Amino acid sequence: MIIALVLLSAFLHALWNALLRLEDEKDRSLVVAIVVATLFAAVVASVRWELGAAPFPSWTGVGFTLLAGVLEAVYFVTLARAMELGKLGVVYTVSRGGAVLVVWPLSIALFAEVATLPATAGSALVLAGLALSGFGAGGAARGNQRGAVTWAVACAASIAGYHLAYKAALREAVNPSACFALSLAVSAVINLTRLGRARRAGLGALVRRRWPRLLVMGLTCGGSFLILMEALAIGGSGYVLTLRNTSVLFAAGMAWWIGERPGRTDVAGAVLVAAGAALMTL
Repeated sequence: MIIALVLLSAFLHALWNALLRLEDEKDRSLVVAIVVATLFAAVVASVRWELGAAPFPSWTGVGFTLLAGVLEAVYFVTLARAMELGKLGVVYTVSRGGAVLVVWPLSIALFAEVATLPATAGSALVLAGLALSGFGAGGAARGNQRGAVTWAVACAASIAGYHLAYKAALREAVNPSACFALSLAVSAVINLTRLGRARRAGLGALVRRRWPRLLVMGLTCGGSFLILMEALAIGGSGYVLTLRNTSVLFAAGMAWWIGERPGRTDVAGAVLVAAGAALMTL
């Protein structure tokens, strides 16, 4: 069950990242998608509350959820910056694979998850894949490539942070959908504030022009994370994040779908990261 949930979440996550890559105004489009995803998550959480699922049994769970929201805000900013400079395959591989290398040791230290020999070998494969992706032809120019990788590394750190914060919140028995709804609301407020008055003023025109695509992006983003939260509630944070990062193969395929042509180095890096992630789940 958990494997099916994580793989579905992985596919949806790669899909909404591909949709973001197609947007001309990536930063503002992403903010609109976050708002849509927040409303979607709030509806799901409200329905579950009506059915008897208490959202937040403890204030500790609320605190970790708020922390996750702040880290989600950082994630969305760094993702948009990386997508502006680099191709989908490289940005996705570096950000997701890099997060695995951070989460595994911290999950062992914080949540007593077990380090295995396959996990250690998988880490080496992920590291090799990241090195290949970092040196591949991910940008229109080498300067863009370096900038994209730098932002993707920052994105990886924020991904690792919000996964660990989510896991800590879920250990306090918070409802997964309520946890995500609150954290995403925090992220949405931060990102709307960050845009400033002038850029917020243009959101209405953007929505009128692009609302079908932005709606799909927001619902896909929200669905991906809601499924992830359910998986995190029943599985270890290192295991879930690692398995989910097999999505780099979905992203590599979607890069072709949206018209990008990943180089052989980029594809090899994605394959190594996915193989390493799969090995780390054993």
